[in-house]
Amino acid sequence: MLQPKRTKYRKQQRGRMTGKETRGASVSFGEVALQALEPKWINSRQIEAARRALTRHIKRGGRIWIRVFPDKPVTQRPAETRMGAGKGSPEFWVAVIKPGRILFEIAGVDIALAKRALELAASKFPCKCKVIVKEGLQS
Repeated sequence: MLQPKRTKYRKQQRGRMTGKETRGASVSFGEVALQALEPKWINSRQIEAARRALTRHIKRGGRIWIRVFPDKPVTQRPAETRMGAGKGSPEFWVAVIKPGRILFEIAGVDIALAKRALELAASKFPCKCKVIVKEGLQS
């Protein structure tokens, strides 16, 4: 699963997910892409599940780009712990997704096949997503 090799700080604050995505909001590498429509945290397990579904559906043909990386640690306290014992330890990693962010891109396969594969991948995520085709290509 995806996670950073090392970070400057072990724990992060939660932050806010207001506004739309400005960077990473256009199809740059592939021909067909999956775009997020809602703000959410997507964890490394969900990204890996979507990648596997995508790869299996296109039968390892074409080329896939993963445009998100989980670089935010999420901490959890042990169950039934009293208040005041400090922040919990990092349990998993998430990517902060804002509306408009491109999650995956595909090139080198039939557009209909790529659309179906990206719809399968979208079902692995907790947010609504849509499939978009690069401008200039027929749909």
